[in-house]
Amino acid sequence: MTRDHPRLAYAAWITICVVWGTTYLAIRVALETFPPALLGGIRFTIAGLLLAIGLRVRGRLLPPARQWPALAIAGTLLLAVGNGLVVLAEQWVPSGIAAVIVASAPFWMSGMEAFARAGEPLTGRTATGLCVGFGGIVLLVWPHLTASNVGPQFLLGVVALQGACIGWSAGSTYSKRHAPVPDALAASALQMLFGGLVMLALGTVMGEWSRLTLTARSATAELYLIAIGSWVGYSAYVYALQHLPISTVSTYAYVNPVIAVLAGAWLLDEPLRMRIVFASAMVLAGIAIVRSQKIEIRAGVGRGPRKVRGEVVT
Repeated sequence: MTRDHPRLAYAAWITICVVWGTTYLAIRVALETFPPALLGGIRFTIAGLLLAIGLRVRGRLLPPARQWPALAIAGTLLLAVGNGLVVLAEQWVPSGIAAVIVASAPFWMSGMEAFARAGEPLTGRTATGLCVGFGGIVLLVWPHLTASNVGPQFLLGVVALQGACIGWSAGSTYSKRHAPVPDALAASALQMLFGGLVMLALGTVMGEWSRLTLTARSATAELYLIAIGSWVGYSAYVYALQHLPISTVSTYAYVNPVIAVLAGAWLLDEPLRMRIVFASAMVLAGIAIVRSQKIEIRAGVGRGPRKVRGEVVT
């Protein structure tokens, strides 16, 4: 490791925090003219295809064809279901609130791990963290649920965001156990390509092409999602994983909602009330409690931090 690696690695971590925090806002802007399925389909198909071509030009091999079915399943769960439902929900839910609700994904992951074969047990501390985080989500959406003028679309958005968390958690668990690939960047290219193609097919079946229009504003947001969200963000993530402990890198998930809430309030005039700030803090505190338990479990068995495949790509 050269002397510059730690500095560059922390710069990569900061990039992840900022980039993946702002993608919620970019999705919200792109939805002004992009139908939801085509928004994600175009984004991930182009990003995955160009990344795969770039890797091959540089002489790097893609995963063999026998691994493609597993990568296709992982890409479908992570991107078509996980990210796709986030895009769907952001039609009705402010981007900052969506980011906080999506931060509940580690809770679903912990639950799935507890029931998976050789998974991590559900301890008292983990259960406490889940309850704290769930309380934050309830506090976040309670006024909307009890308001007399609340529309069914907001409720549908909240349900879709929880579905996104379930899809992302299932895809992460599946990827870790059934789709291990030595070259994470090559695996990412194929997962994005497969997930994008599924979303394109869905958009075509739903007749979304007739509703697709472009403006300078929405096209810029889509290009941002392709170039910055998918390429820069994920490349920074891979680099940071190589040179920093996973426990340090994973804290980007705590920062993303803060960036998303502030960006939405600043650029789109989304509400920023003390209730939202306090609820966000509860969600992040719950995640921190769950995460601290996992770190202690790994330290207790005498192993260093492990790379967990399939972190959220927004």
